Amino acid sequence: MNPATTTPDTAPLPPATGAWREGDPPGRRRWHRRTHPLALEAGGVLPGVRLAFETWGRPAPDRSNAVLVLHALTGDSHVAGAAGPGHPTSGWWDALVGPGRALDTDRWFVVAPNVLGGCQGSTGPASTGPGGSPWGGSFPRLTQRDQVRAEIGLADALGIGRWALVIGGSMGGMRALEWAVGEPRRVAALLLLACPAAASADQIAWATAQVHAIRADPHWQGGDYHDAGPGQGPHTGLGLARRIAHITYRSAGELQTRFGHEAQEGEQPWLGGRYRVESYLDHQAVKLPRRFDAASYVTLAEAMNTHDIGRGRSGRRAALGRVRARTVVAGVDSDRLYPLVQQEELADGIPAADGIRVIRSAYGHDGFLLETEQVGALVRELLDGGSRPPARLTE
Repeated sequence: MNPATTTPDTAPLPPATGAWREGDPPGRRRWHRRTHPLALEAGGVLPGVRLAFETWGRPAPDRSNAVLVLHALTGDSHVAGAAGPGHPTSGWWDALVGPGRALDTDRWFVVAPNVLGGCQGSTGPASTGPGGSPWGGSFPRLTQRDQVRAEIGLADALGIGRWALVIGGSMGGMRALEWAVGEPRRVAALLLLACPAAASADQIAWATAQVHAIRADPHWQGGDYHDAGPGQGPHTGLGLARRIAHITYRSAGELQTRFGHEAQEGEQPWLGGRYRVESYLDHQAVKLPRRFDAASYVTLAEAMNTHDIGRGRSGRRAALGRVRARTVVAGVDSDRLYPLVQQEELADGIPAADGIRVIRSAYGHDGFLLETEQVGALVRELLDGGSRPPARLTE
């Protein structure tokens, strides 16, 4: 058995896709169904759009306390809460959302959608298409702007005319920025974490390598694998993509400190065994197919590659100048995927941004997810430093 590509003998084979499917437990999800097709930036329309979302707290009568939280590439709507039926993992920002936390749900109404093209309840490649089968390889190309247009429909359905705060990191930060540029009157405050004004050649290169790894898997089947049996999805390709990505998410210093040049316990690399860092990446690769969909990974990675806030807006500088929200831009000092120079461009171009905040972390890009105390301070700076927040809601 090859430990780099398989799960332990006692673990069942993963399904062809880790996507949420019709008939699975809904968990805390709710759904917004769009009443008309979504016109796409690349051409064509996407019919039957729906977004899964979760909420915490209670909306004020005028909805003035609504906060939008936007997730990164392999995240979902489950920002806070325990793992359980319908939710394979616990909340990815659980330390930030809840009573008394930075996003205090006794005060704020927190909304988190699963992105369009995702795989945890929103319309994506694993969803049922017009012909009654999964969209699979026929799912259309999306951009960040398409995804935000779908989220605008959700906001309208919830009666939210203006967000008290929009917050996102990495891919979520790209969408947060699109919200603030495309809908400047609907965003009162903005927190951008570890994201750029446009995808760089380096970032496109890393993402493209991951996409090619998935498409090279024999089980990819042109993206039409969703009804295959257990173990018959493109898990090897998705695992390779996850390994590539995870190297960019962590810093070289952290990997060296944690793993160094050491062999995995009980294994000898010269005799076919692994180094400790290989074992770590294998662990990440084995986990992801059980909670994520390979075709959604391709869809979202390609959408991230399209990100350019200045496209069709007279350039990035002009686009950033449209932001009216009180803004905090933050980056991670050890981030080698979205380096601080990209956040400096954002802070320099957004009128209400006052330089950048630097999150100190050994973890690299993942610092925006892991350094919750520092991120929480930035959230409080925006929510408590601007207009007076709503009084606590009571029963």
